[in-house]
Amino acid sequence: MALFSIQRFGTSKVGFLFAPILALWFFSLGSIGVYNILKYDITVLRAFNPAYIYFFFKRNGKAAWSSLGGCVLCITGAEAMFADLGHFSVPAIQIAFTCVVFPCLLLAYMGQAAFLTKNPSSYSSIFYKSVPESLFWPVFVVATLAAMIASQAMISATFSCIKQSMALGCFPRLKIIHTSKKFIGQIYIPVVNWFLMIMCIVVVSIFQSTTDIANAYGIAEVGVMMVSTILVTLVMVLIWQTNLLLALCFCLGFGSVELIYMSSVLSKIFEGGWLPLAFATLFLSVMYTWNYGSVLKYRSEVREKVSVDTMLELGSNLGTVRVPGVGLLYNELVQGIPSIFLQFLLNLPALHSTIVFVCIKYVPIPVVPQEERFLFRRVCPKDYHIFRCVARYGYKDVRKEDHQAFEQLLIESLEKFLRREALDSALELEGNLTEELDSVSANARESDVPVDTGADELSIPLMHDQKLEETGTSSAAQEVASTLPSSYMSSDEDPSLEYELSALREATESGFTYLLGHGDVRAKKNSFFFKKLMINYFYSFLRNNCRGGTANMRVPHTNIIQVGMTYMV
Repeated sequence: MALFSIQRFGTSKVGFLFAPILALWFFSLGSIGVYNILKYDITVLRAFNPAYIYFFFKRNGKAAWSSLGGCVLCITGAEAMFADLGHFSVPAIQIAFTCVVFPCLLLAYMGQAAFLTKNPSSYSSIFYKSVPESLFWPVFVVATLAAMIASQAMISATFSCIKQSMALGCFPRLKIIHTSKKFIGQIYIPVVNWFLMIMCIVVVSIFQSTTDIANAYGIAEVGVMMVSTILVTLVMVLIWQTNLLLALCFCLGFGSVELIYMSSVLSKIFEGGWLPLAFATLFLSVMYTWNYGSVLKYRSEVREKVSVDTMLELGSNLGTVRVPGVGLLYNELVQGIPSIFLQFLLNLPALHSTIVFVCIKYVPIPVVPQEERFLFRRVCPKDYHIFRCVARYGYKDVRKEDHQAFEQLLIESLEKFLRREALDSALELEGNLTEELDSVSANARESDVPVDTGADELSIPLMHDQKLEETGTSSAAQEVASTLPSSYMSSDEDPSLEYELSALREATESGFTYLLGHGDVRAKKNSFFFKKLMINYFYSFLRNNCRGGTANMRVPHTNIIQVGMTYMV
């Protein structure tokens, strides 16, 4: 329980605490191995000759094949190192495995083999009996601590796998706590952490034997190897664009060896090997159900989103009364008008004067600067006062229930967007008018006649002969400025922009309301029985018991309006 209790402090802090113990553990393994080799039988170094594998199988036959399951346990934990790539850098894992883990394990096993040549009756507890008597208790303490630390790699790997599954939309939403600003993969998932602790207690209490637990671990180990080989082969073909023949040789070379090991460990399926298969079936069912229901729900939202033409038909009042205030409608769509907004129009007799569609997105950087937090875009014409806002957060951004700060920052960013929009429009119009004026001036110089008529004819001929080239540009700029419409002037002189800013300030003073949709996903009546079972029962159960939308989006519990909507998939 102590190991699971300290997970919330993060991998870096836990690793800093355990690093000296692991270093001492591997140093003990290597030193004891060298001691036994030199003391009992140095000829065990001949084990590096691969011919002894052939002699071993020829002499023992089926018993040699059955012993392969035990050989797998010699490398257990190696797959967890590579699953922890999100917690440690690639060079760190390569150096640790190549220069520390692998050599020390080889020396330890060869030392035990040398000890057995002189003490064959000690095979039942070879590790502790091969330790010198004066070092027994220190090594016992270090070995116990190392066994606890070995579980740390599996816990961290589980966090990484769950997080990646959630990012791919294949696992229900859970609370994730990032514990490092440097590594995005160093995370802590409280629910998964305590679930692992409970399952460890249950498994140990049921089996009560290290042999059955070892058989279960052997099947899980070889299963990870086979899955890794298949995925690497797909990466070689699809991403690295490796030659297909070379990729097949890689798959057959490693896959054939792994199949031999798998055939050996599967013989222990009734002796504890069923456990990882049961867990795999359970989690595969959960992941498939969640992904299947989420994909159908998202397709339904995209298919039923409201078109801009429909909004234009409703008019700027949207078929209801617009009252002062800012309505923040949370949804997952980055483009288009969500169908849940139409439900609000049908159920509410009044709607806020300013509507903002808020979409929360997390980006793979630690912190997003405040000035780059929001991206705005206008959804309908100006008189509708409807905007889309994409709020971007890094994995270390702390989002507390301080909704006043969020609202203030959103309004300030929206005002900057409106000013920048007006400025860009003015510059674009000015550029177009300048191009037209340049073409007209060029034609006037060619024809040597005044361009303008009326009142301007009194001034242009006086400057045409002497200062046309010098002052033509400046006078043209003055004329362009005088012909610019008021909506493209500065905020102090632009009535349209000033009116929109005043309306936004008035809406802000009236308060904010958070508009949320409570979606219920149901299978269509003409759907197959399996689909109805998956969507109406299993997927609904997962949605009702996973992390809720209000908690996931961190909206305050006050000033919330929820409208129910049923998605028929």
